Amino acid sequence: MKYDAIVIGAGMSGLAAGIRLAMFDKKVVILEKHSISGGLNSYYQRRNFDQGGVRQFDVGLHALTNFIKKGEKGKPFSKLLKQLRLSYDDFKLCPQTHSRISFPDVELKFSNEFDLLMTEVSEKFPKEIDSFALLVEKVKGFNELDLSLGYTSSRDTLKKIFKDDLLIEMILCPLLIYGSAWEDDMDFAQFVIMFKSLYFEGFSRPEGGVRTIISLLLKRLEEVGGEIRFKSSVTSILTSEMGQVVGVDLGGEILHAPIILSSIGYPETVRITPALESLSSPRVGAMTFLESIFIFDKKIPLDQNNSTIVFYNNAKNYSYRPATNLYDSTSAVVCFPDNYEAQKNSGEGVIRVTFMANYAHWKELDREEYDLKKEQVGESALKLIKTMVPRFDGKVLFKDIFSPLTIERYTWHLNGTVYGSIDKTRDGTTKVAGLFIIGTDQGFLGIIGSILSGISMANLHGLMGAKHEV
Repeated sequence: MKYDAIVIGAGMSGLAAGIRLAMFDKKVVILEKHSISGGLNSYYQRRNFDQGGVRQFDVGLHALTNFIKKGEKGKPFSKLLKQLRLSYDDFKLCPQTHSRISFPDVELKFSNEFDLLMTEVSEKFPKEIDSFALLVEKVKGFNELDLSLGYTSSRDTLKKIFKDDLLIEMILCPLLIYGSAWEDDMDFAQFVIMFKSLYFEGFSRPEGGVRTIISLLLKRLEEVGGEIRFKSSVTSILTSEMGQVVGVDLGGEILHAPIILSSIGYPETVRITPALESLSSPRVGAMTFLESIFIFDKKIPLDQNNSTIVFYNNAKNYSYRPATNLYDSTSAVVCFPDNYEAQKNSGEGVIRVTFMANYAHWKELDREEYDLKKEQVGESALKLIKTMVPRFDGKVLFKDIFSPLTIERYTWHLNGTVYGSIDKTRDGTTKVAGLFIIGTDQGFLGIIGSILSGISMANLHGLMGAKHEV
């Protein structure tokens, strides 16, 4: 079977790339190893044996970053809508109330209105407000989309601007845990992407969660004539003697195409490309996480907690690195999804708690130890919830906990890493002609970033002379 292009992986970037190519009458197929799409931002279900029925959960999506109001132009989200010809209303966005960066003795609030963060910094760090204004101007003037940029340390950049180390830690905290493949630091271009995404634009959540986004993309793919094949695992990316990509092997079935866009990760792509075996492989990132999801018999009243997300850190410095042990409860992301929309007096409540983890330690456990340690993670997460909302007396109806091994099992990311390789390929190119990387390892972050990565790399490498302004 011959195609104009093959996309490996039906995550957000893969779906977007497939749509964009099909919009210009390219014969394209998306190959997905799993039985559903979404990749790192997908969904799953668990049977509730105590009460009957099935519980459904989002994976990955705490927040949709890059919030815009209807009609706003020139922002990442609005570019996405234009490029894929999607309607703003179809996303059914519910904005956050506000979020908090919570360190011992000091907190900073931020919302979808940047003035709140400016006010918070002015009140909590009055001696640094002029420096913060300088950072804001630097971020505004920085071209993070320049594909020729090399790595620059964000910490080094911030230390040249601020004197107060605590403010540096607090600014970095949400940006690191929401997008950095590096330990305790991140590339400054990615810092700018995340700063704009979280602080300038902010959070929302589609009504219905991640399924809403996936359903929109799948529907659009069908409308433009794109093809998607589930349970189709690529065992090998094939090349010619001249080093040009020619197709893929699906374990006996060969599909041919002169262009392949891979969203499964840079190291993971190299691993299935024999022509790259003799070359140095991109480094596998170390950052992976544990998530506990709780369903309570009632919602937390807004007078007890009205934050949407809390970036919690119970230490002076923020340690962003694999846990020394199985997990580290010193810091966490605590998400209150019910605070994305108007509080209802009745109904179940949901809370998600994410800890940093250590893949290698979880890999060493036998099944009995694994289940026991997951229960301990759940107990630690509940303890943290009680610390944050001590007056909340909700009863846990159901819980589920997924580990780095779960991430590895369902996404096939090496070592259960979430933010991909430390080595990004900003222009998407590899050492094989016609083989390109899209998604996290291309360098764009978050759901909106992943979708834009798929669009921009499809435009750059798949559409050639077609009109594809982005």
